[in-house]
Amino acid sequence: MEIKTVKIENPEGLNLILGHSHFIKTVEDIYEAMVNSVPGVKFGVAFCEASDVCLVRYSGTDDGLVALARKNALTLSAGHTFIIFMRDIFPINVLGAVRNVPEVCRIFCATANPVEVIIGETEQGRGIMGIIDGFASKGIETEDDIQSRKGLLRAIGYKQ
Repeated sequence: MEIKTVKIENPEGLNLILGHSHFIKTVEDIYEAMVNSVPGVKFGVAFCEASDVCLVRYSGTDDGLVALARKNALTLSAGHTFIIFMRDIFPINVLGAVRNVPEVCRIFCATANPVEVIIGETEQGRGIMGIIDGFASKGIETEDDIQSRKGLLRAIGYKQ
């Protein structure tokens, strides 16, 4: 087995969700989960089919985000992997709905950080072994950091 890292191309620092599912119906069901979670949501989703013709399947509501999802999915080429790029929303707005899609087996990350995907490759194909989401920790938060974190969550409407 060869182990590789693949950087997710995300030039705008958009939020994304990277996951694993088990069936070609994933694209349609994730589409429905997204549009039913946030009215007017802008997103693109792509899915790496793992059998038959092994195509990257895709859908979405924003052509640019669909193109970015397609490009990254093809670069990953890891069976049954899906990636969603979204604009003007946070993953927390749709993550529950995406997790509840019957085909979704696992969410690797939901982030706007730089992401590197650790890929295992054999003669049969490729699979995700893990991800690197963002950067290494630089220390422990102080009391001021705690107050700042709590203030941010209230300022953006996630806590009262």
